[in-house]
Amino acid sequence: MWGLDRALPIAPLIEPPANQAGWILLAIGATIIGMAVLEFRRANTTVDPTRPANARALVRSGIFGFSRNPMYLGMAVGLAGWALLLGSLGPWFVLPAFATLLTWLQIKPEEAVLATLFGRDYEDYCAHVGRWFGRRS
Repeated sequence: MWGLDRALPIAPLIEPPANQAGWILLAIGATIIGMAVLEFRRANTTVDPTRPANARALVRSGIFGFSRNPMYLGMAVGLAGWALLLGSLGPWFVLPAFATLLTWLQIKPEEAVLATLFGRDYEDYCAHVGRWFGRRS
């Protein structure tokens, strides 16, 4: 984002001091990640997203009641904060690319493993909690 902002400065959007609100989003993103890590620790299961087969429990409590992927959500919120701090349009192009690539390269493969490990429980969870955010009836 920083490199894109410097190499291709496109349309300054948010000038100082308004861009400093990005720190709030960075803090929110870090908090979301921290909440997810705590829930994983409480469930005594892996935090390592590269080894979903090591999951010992399907975590549905806390922040996982609102997002199936709160660690990735926290990263996205943090990236939005960074884009806001940078203040121009260019860095905002990274956010949808990040979400799209992460969904296809990491989240979907994780979901396949979790569906195999936890079966119907995982299907029910997916039916009630959004991949990125949101509860469903």
